[in-house]
Amino acid sequence: MKLSSINWQDFVSRQQGSAKSEALKAFYASQQFSSDLTMADAKFVALDFETTGLDSEQDEIVSIGLVPFDLNRIYLKQAREWFVRPKGNLNHDSVVIHGITDEQVSNAPAIEELFNDLLVAISGKIVVVHYRFIEREFLYEAYLKHSSETLMFPVIDTMSIEARLHRSKFLQRLKQFIKGRGESVRLPDCRERYGLPRYKMHSAQVDALATAELLQAQVRHYFDPQTPIFDLVE
Repeated sequence: MKLSSINWQDFVSRQQGSAKSEALKAFYASQQFSSDLTMADAKFVALDFETTGLDSEQDEIVSIGLVPFDLNRIYLKQAREWFVRPKGNLNHDSVVIHGITDEQVSNAPAIEELFNDLLVAISGKIVVVHYRFIEREFLYEAYLKHSSETLMFPVIDTMSIEARLHRSKFLQRLKQFIKGRGESVRLPDCRERYGLPRYKMHSAQVDALATAELLQAQVRHYFDPQTPIFDLVE
């Protein structure tokens, strides 16, 4: 599926019509955003997963963090974080990155026990992530395995925005040619460019907060708040 060419309004309408579960139908109904909805008027939710690896077909989600926000405010009281019990054991390499241990997830709910709560929490909001190929693809695979249904939705990807803003500039292209690397689009490095504070990363909720603040900064520096959301969603 080539997501960059999807007409999201048509897609979510079709998915609502074909969804079997009432929770999924309600979620897709909430994603039918008007074509003239602007960034200033939209409600967002930053979403972040910690996982056992980078392969959405083989690896698993071990924690979920989400933070609702708009361009003017972050709603920390509504932020959520869940540990998730994977089917397999955690591996050493992923534990070093996210710091989540077998003990923390041993009594946590399985991912399928959290789907309905998660769908409610992101309903009616534009999901914002830093690197959509983790959150959207891991959720897609997990939901497909559980229900044989499709869970796919438009997102704003702050990493993708940052790459377009910085890696397309002539001097950046020259730097990449000379040094063999481009401007970093890692979340802490992106935040540093806007003078945002450095957080201890790899807590799902903290990373979601960091992503929310990054989008606010990106819009403030580079976009008109009246920009239609569909100019930025992917």
